[in-house]
Amino acid sequence: MKIAVDLDDTLSVVDRVTQAQEYITRMRLPFTLKDRNAHAIVEVFDWELADVLRFVHAGGETVFTQAEPRKGAREALLAFREAGHTVTVLTARTKEWFSDPEKVSRDWLEKHRIPYDDIVAGVSEKGAWCLRRGYGALIDDSFETCLSAQEQGVHAILFTDKSNRARADMISYRGETWEEIAKAVEKITYAQKRQ
Repeated sequence: MKIAVDLDDTLSVVDRVTQAQEYITRMRLPFTLKDRNAHAIVEVFDWELADVLRFVHAGGETVFTQAEPRKGAREALLAFREAGHTVTVLTARTKEWFSDPEKVSRDWLEKHRIPYDDIVAGVSEKGAWCLRRGYGALIDDSFETCLSAQEQGVHAILFTDKSNRARADMISYRGETWEEIAKAVEKITYAQKRQ
């Protein structure tokens, strides 16, 4: 089976608050914390996208590029590949945020020895992308992305955390750890073999 896996907050753990708060304080900007657990950095403080891009281009990209990997991510992806699955890291990272989103993503994956077969950046409509290319599963932490994929017939697996827990039960497959995510992949694989 072909499996697409999101990077930020799925393979990694992104702290969207600390470095941005330091930047806001250092630059004496008027922004205040709005939602510590927001899925998107633009929703964490009461700032606009242009403000976030200024932060990212002033060195804030390290919020993403220096994020730590999630416990068990490397082992799970290794097990997927050993079981014969193809793993594509599918990220929404764009050139608007990163000068070369595929390169910075690849550098992070290689630094943390995360196994994968391919990497694709700049994809916001992940469900449609997976459907067109015959992917059997999409693993992502975005509720909206997983719901859209599920509605299109792609097996979405939601990496559940504080930002999406309230609506997680709307997604058929989900998990709070990579061990739980791996079990969801096993269920999907087993169901597909029985068809």
